[in-house]
Amino acid sequence: MELKGKTILITGGTAGIGLEAAKQFLSNGAKVIITGRNQEKLDEAKKLYPAVTAIKSDVANADDAQLLFKKIKELGGIDILYNNAGVMSGPQNLGIANDKHFELAKYEMDINYLGVIRLNNLFIEMLKSRKEGAIINTSSLLSYVPLNLAPTYSASKAAMRFYTVSLRDHLKILHSKVKVFELIPPVVATSMTEHVETKGIPPEKLVNALIDGIKNNRFTIRVGITKVVYLANRLFPKIAYGLVNPAENSSQLQS
Repeated sequence: MELKGKTILITGGTAGIGLEAAKQFLSNGAKVIITGRNQEKLDEAKKLYPAVTAIKSDVANADDAQLLFKKIKELGGIDILYNNAGVMSGPQNLGIANDKHFELAKYEMDINYLGVIRLNNLFIEMLKSRKEGAIINTSSLLSYVPLNLAPTYSASKAAMRFYTVSLRDHLKILHSKVKVFELIPPVVATSMTEHVETKGIPPEKLVNALIDGIKNNRFTIRVGITKVVYLANRLFPKIAYGLVNPAENSSQLQS
């Protein structure tokens, strides 16, 4: 897929993977629009990369999504929707009743999964109208093997993986030209994973792999140790679970 001249919308584009993606898509000749919930962070991103268009929007908010679609339409539309925004909470709702924990889990699912479906549904006709449109959904190696310290996050990413496969197949049935890419990262060194023991790869490395996959029309993009966990889970699921959940996780879960 050609990136030069394309317009891409990146949700959660103010830091980490999203900000690095904005940088690299710009360097590949794309026009970039980013969203985020924090105006100050959006302003900082705009200062770093003046060519970026920054729009305040929360993917978990249905009204925000409608306003975002309206603004994007006024700007001339997009060719690529990159669903990057995501949140991770701790080991919630695991045998201890707590209303706050339930609300955290709900918010996590709203951002990581349901918000993605909402945006895809809003933008799908626009993407279909483009000569070469695409959707990029972000799942995780935890879509193969759950992390017991992040049960809802793992569940949201498993849902995302199955949804993405189904979306791709149904668009083929509809004879749509819209391409559906799935980015499956390992742990990435961002603020979201600061509490995770495993050392993450740099966002730059992940986005390099994403752009290479897009350019070569590789629709399932497994990066780093994700490839190992994927194969191990197929052949030796207990070993794969141990790779993702080392012994120290159990003590953290009990504390």
